[in-house]
Amino acid sequence: MRLNPFDTGNISVRGGGGGGFPGGGGGKIGCGTLVIAAIGALVFGINPMQTIGVVEGVQQKSGGSATISDASEQEVCTESEYATEACNALQSLNQTWEPVFQQAGIEFSDPTLTLYSRGINSGCGSASSAMGPFYCPADQGIYLDTSFYDTMERQMGAGGDFARYYVIAHEYGHHIQTITGISDQIRSAQSQNPRAANQLQVLMELQADCYAGVWAGKNRNLIEPGDIEEGMQAASAIGDDTLMEQQGQRVNPENFTHGTSEQRMQALRLGLQGDDASCDEITRLR
Repeated sequence: MRLNPFDTGNISVRGGGGGGFPGGGGGKIGCGTLVIAAIGALVFGINPMQTIGVVEGVQQKSGGSATISDASEQEVCTESEYATEACNALQSLNQTWEPVFQQAGIEFSDPTLTLYSRGINSGCGSASSAMGPFYCPADQGIYLDTSFYDTMERQMGAGGDFARYYVIAHEYGHHIQTITGISDQIRSAQSQNPRAANQLQVLMELQADCYAGVWAGKNRNLIEPGDIEEGMQAASAIGDDTLMEQQGQRVNPENFTHGTSEQRMQALRLGLQGDDASCDEITRLR
């Protein structure tokens, strides 16, 4: 996907340094993560079902974590090829979504992108790279350890630049849900009906997938051959049913938190049509 080079005047990016996370992070985390279940099980030896979805109040082990560095946005964005790619994506996402909100008469605010290594303190508490990319509604920040991309490709077969853009666009989708109030509606519904909490979470994650597709659909002129296939492969690789099968678990829909591979591909495909209103139907509570 041919994104324009970032302009630090159009994005808010921070560096998290290389702080240690030897025993996990202290505090609680309440964020929206893409998914790192298979990677968590294979690489970090953690319970995969605790690392997918929007996790609320997960207490991690005590230990040190990195704080936000004072590096400039230019320095952060040019630290690596992945960092530059992430900054390009953030700028494109901002430029794509802001007009949508303006047309709807809804106040818009850009999220902050924090690129870190190993561990970080966020507005939702401390988190390690084992959490995978996540969105924190408390500080409206997207957090990403770009080493995740290499692991995603090696362990899940989900490589390519569009697969990586899908990761950020999905987390940006959680930002859209936060500023429109959808996240609060889902949280309220989960509180009122705890038995349906996972089902409601699936709807929110599928909508974030759909929003990722909307961004790409509205920038279809920048899409290159093979991009859509990369996105679909990534969406398929992180379906709940696929991850459970890979881990030798029985596929149990009651434990789904993101949706099946087919559902995730369908949500992304729906968004690619470029109509954000179609994504609203996914989480419309009846």
